[in-house]
Amino acid sequence: MRKLLPILMLLIGLGAGAGAGIFLRPAPFPSEDSMPQKTDPSAKKAGETSGHEFVKLNNQFVVPIIKNDKVASMVLVSLSLEVLAGYKEAVFSKEPKLRDALLQAMFDHANIGGFDGAFTQSGNLDLLKKSLFETARLSLGDKLIEVLIIDIARQEI
Repeated sequence: MRKLLPILMLLIGLGAGAGAGIFLRPAPFPSEDSMPQKTDPSAKKAGETSGHEFVKLNNQFVVPIIKNDKVASMVLVSLSLEVLAGYKEAVFSKEPKLRDALLQAMFDHANIGGFDGAFTQSGNLDLLKKSLFETARLSLGDKLIEVLIIDIARQEI
């Protein structure tokens, strides 16, 4: 009986672990075939190019991070904008004002501590992207589809 009890406890533990694993397993990831297809009203028919184009802003944005009245680090950010097709030149014609507004939005993000700690966590980046989108939308209007953060890096000083 003494030798049977540990074996019985082991079997009960294995059974409970297997049952918990089966019960708590995540749902299977849906395949592309089973996912609903998004329809884009601005997209052209199959075989033609998309109704969007990407505009890479020429230079990186440099955002100083201030701690105790001194520059503690620098954040470098590269952005691209997704706009409706045919509006690439309109973006470049407004680039100086657009860069100024986007840089101010990044300064505001830095001042609330958005670039501190784990600044690349999705919540922090989502907040930054939303702010950048709203800022760029004021300059570009409905032509803007999305602001894309291409590169982001923080260099401690």
